[in-house]
Amino acid sequence: MSTPGLFSLSRKEGWNRYVTMPARQRPDSLTRTQLAALSTPAREEYDDQRHDWHANSGIIQTPQLASIHEELDQIVASNRQDGDRIRSAAVIDALPGLGKTTIANQYGRSYDRQQRRRLGPVTADGNERVSVFRVGLTSNTTLRTLNQMICEFYGHPATSRATAQALASHALDCVLSCESRLGIIDDIHFIDLDRKDGLAVSNHLKWLANELPVTFVYVGVGLAERRFFADGLSGKNTVLAQTARRWTRLGVDPFHLTTDQGRRHWRSLVKASERQLVLAEHRPGALPGLADYLFERTSGHIGSYFTLLTRGCYRAIRTGAEALDRGLLDQVRLDEASEQARQQLAAALTHGTLSSEAGAAS
Repeated sequence: MSTPGLFSLSRKEGWNRYVTMPARQRPDSLTRTQLAALSTPAREEYDDQRHDWHANSGIIQTPQLASIHEELDQIVASNRQDGDRIRSAAVIDALPGLGKTTIANQYGRSYDRQQRRRLGPVTADGNERVSVFRVGLTSNTTLRTLNQMICEFYGHPATSRATAQALASHALDCVLSCESRLGIIDDIHFIDLDRKDGLAVSNHLKWLANELPVTFVYVGVGLAERRFFADGLSGKNTVLAQTARRWTRLGVDPFHLTTDQGRRHWRSLVKASERQLVLAEHRPGALPGLADYLFERTSGHIGSYFTLLTRGCYRAIRTGAEALDRGLLDQVRLDEASEQARQQLAAALTHGTLSSEAGAAS
C-alpha cells in the first residue's frame, strides 16, 4: 500500500514537503496478460499505485496556468521596493473549478525552489529560510484568526494565547526572521465586506501589505462581482478604493470551443492528459476521440475534467474494463454545475453548433 500524501500546505512542514518532494514515478503499463500473471497482493499493490498516480499525476501546463505564471513573475520580480515603499499585490479571481488554487500553489512552489537554489536553506542570521507562506481563510475569519493562521504556518509557539495585536507582531517577526518574500492567501472571498469583522480583516490585509516585505498573491471566487475592486466608493466601503489601486486582477477562463484557438487548447489538454493514463486496454487517440463528449460533461472547467478522468480511471480498474469510453464515463457522476450544463452542451454538440474540431462553425 502506498503512503498517502497526508500534509497541509497551511503548515510550514507540509509546504516544505510539497516544495521538496520528487516527482511521482509513473507506474509501468502492463498488458492484460501481465496483469493476470500478478499474484493477488501484487495486483492490489499495482492497482493502488495506479489509483494514486491518476489522482496525483503531474500538472499540465495549460495556457491559463502559463499566462498567469508569466504575470506573477513580472509582478514579483518588479516588487523590489525598499521597506518604506508599498508593494503591489496580485489576485487570482475566477469561478470555482478553474484551477485558481493550483495555479497559485504551483507558482509558490516554483518560486520557493528558485529561492532555495539561489540563497540556500538558511538566512545569514542562521534562521530557517521560508521564502513562501500560505494560509487559507475560513467563513469566520477575524483579524485575530488571520494573524493566528500566519503564525501557525511558521509554528510560532504563542499562537493559542496571544492577542490579535501580539499575533500581528509575531507574524511580522516570523516573516522578517525567515526572509519570506511571497505570501499566498487563499479563499479571500470568505471576507464579508458588509460586516464589521470583514472590513477589519480587509483593512488588516492592507496593514500586512504595508508592513511585511512580501508580495501577496490572493486567491478568490467572484471577487469582481463582490466589488472587491470597486473604486471611488463612499461611506464604510471607502476601504475598497485602496484595494483597486494596489491589486492586479488575474482572471482564469474556462476552456471554450468558440474559436479555433480555443478548440486547439482543449484538444491539447485532452492529448496531454491521455499520456498520463495507465490502463491495460487504453489505445493512443482514444481520449482525443472523446473530446466533444468530455467538454459536454465538464463545460471546459479543468477541475471537473480531471475529476471525471480520475473517477473514470478508478472505475475502469475496479471493473476490469481497463479503458475509458463513453459508456463507462457515463456512469461517473460529477459536480452539480457540470451535470446541469450538460444537457444544453449536448444539444449544441449534437447539432454541430459546437465542436472541438478545428475549423468548426462558431
